[in-house]
Amino acid sequence: METRKRALGMGLEQLFNNENLDLSSIEKQIYDDVTKEEIIEIPLEELRPNPYQPRKKFDDEKLGELAESIKEHGVFQPIIVKKSIKGYEIIAGERRFRASKLAGLTKIPAIIRNFTDEQMMEIALLENLQRENLNAIEEALAYKAMIEKLALTQEALAKKVGKSRTHITNILGLLRLPLEIQNMIVKQELSMSHARILSKLESKEEMIELANKILAENLPVHDVEKIAVDPDLPKRVKTERKVKSATSEYKYVEDLMRDKLDTKVKIKDKKIEISFSNVNDLNRILEILDIKE
Repeated sequence: METRKRALGMGLEQLFNNENLDLSSIEKQIYDDVTKEEIIEIPLEELRPNPYQPRKKFDDEKLGELAESIKEHGVFQPIIVKKSIKGYEIIAGERRFRASKLAGLTKIPAIIRNFTDEQMMEIALLENLQRENLNAIEEALAYKAMIEKLALTQEALAKKVGKSRTHITNILGLLRLPLEIQNMIVKQELSMSHARILSKLESKEEMIELANKILAENLPVHDVEKIAVDPDLPKRVKTERKVKSATSEYKYVEDLMRDKLDTKVKIKDKKIEISFSNVNDLNRILEILDIKE
């Protein structure tokens, strides 16, 4: 039992087995269990990023700000690492590692824990989702990797990362888009609402043509929706659409809120209805709206 505790930390297995994962709880468990003797200084040259890190690009400005803070105050919290064949792999804290390099440090405080590859993947994704927003394509690739490597259903993954099933489905749908359009999303030239509409088309040529039209004419989402329902345009799912009556004069507001909150929004009878799937999803929406509990 003592060996197990030193490997991961008392209670960590239970946390990973929970339906909902929370990075703060995982880190708190590790920091609560650790002794002063277990926090060691590791040379930066012996560290390498988590191989499951979904983030491909880090914000240089934010890294610079963190580097300045580290110069003045030092590394405020040890990073968490796993011993590997050559040196150590970073489990959590890659931004601290990169900023420490920028700050001119040669060593960084660290805690060594023996995580499995699956747990490393989950923590890497959680750190980015819960601390630093991934772009939509990075998020989609991370979800795809978790589904394949952990044999999860979309429903199980949604519960694990505290997102709605609709969000997971919509994000994964972006991987159907040609790389040309995926790059537009990464560069924030296309919104998620635009991208979702494009991902439902059957022909990649039509996707690219419509994406270029959106950029060239700066088309709003509701205009793109009208073009996409054109019967002459191939769709991925060929279903008959019920023609909605133009009852909502606030359709464009619904689109804007849906894009920002990434959930279903309905405005009717001077009321706004915002859908959420669980407590975690509600907390996510409250955080976006900057509403404190």
